[in-house]
Amino acid sequence: MNLNQLRYFVSVAESGSFTKAAQSHFVSQTAITQQIHALEENIGTKLLDRNSRPVALTPAGRVLLKEAREILSRMDTALIRTREASTGLEGELRLGYTKGYEHSDLPKYLRRFHRQYPNVLISCYRCDTDMLAAGLINGDYDVIFTWDSTNLRQEESLQLQVMEHVPLRVALYANHPLARRAELTRKDLKQENILFMSPSGTGDSFGDAFYIRLYQQAGYQPNILLRSNDMESILMMVAAEEGISIVPEYSHPWDVGTENVVFVPLAGEGETEEILIAWRKNDDNPALVHFIQKLPHA
Repeated sequence: MNLNQLRYFVSVAESGSFTKAAQSHFVSQTAITQQIHALEENIGTKLLDRNSRPVALTPAGRVLLKEAREILSRMDTALIRTREASTGLEGELRLGYTKGYEHSDLPKYLRRFHRQYPNVLISCYRCDTDMLAAGLINGDYDVIFTWDSTNLRQEESLQLQVMEHVPLRVALYANHPLARRAELTRKDLKQENILFMSPSGTGDSFGDAFYIRLYQQAGYQPNILLRSNDMESILMMVAAEEGISIVPEYSHPWDVGTENVVFVPLAGEGETEEILIAWRKNDDNPALVHFIQKLPHA
């Protein structure tokens, strides 16, 4: 048995015709017939019913079709990985991400990339957004996933792509009067003590200003008890009934381990957290190009 025999067999099985299979492989029909006959001889059973039109699979043929497809797919993947390794797709990809984003789909994308490019080590760094921006510009990271705190769009040396717009949720303690609402708006929070989730370690940034404007557009200045970029601490304080907060949707997994916290969708225009992917335009790391190409984007 060889790979060409399996390819010819799959083509006949899928097209129902020796003639069509021969045309797709640019060989003669006789060559297709001989190779599949040799395959049947090797296995010791008939794979195709040649008396039917179109050509049909025998029970044994149906089993082999499934296995042959998997074998050919694995072989194609192996060849791709081998070629990529030989052309330099190996080494390290240094990836930074904003605090909390490990609870998003990011681990799934990293796992998928690692399976395709096992020779690339993805080194991950969890930082606040200010450190991510500075580290990217200084060359400490190849790519970052960030909730923008510094207006990275002004940096001409960087390339940006929107990864997603993450819906926001109001985090409340369970016995809060608003906790049973199907959704809330920022206007509903006028009288509340706010634990302000900030993208920045400084607590006063480009990203902060965007959300403060949303409060102002709702008609009031928020009563902010605390500014922090530490999501875990904010949710712990909500659970202690010290105040409420607005957090991104990917914070929901913490609800399992955070007693007394309820998340309610926040409705309204602009009530999302924009996650950007950023990398340096002059970064010549070959793994970076492949990584960016494999990512979805908003």
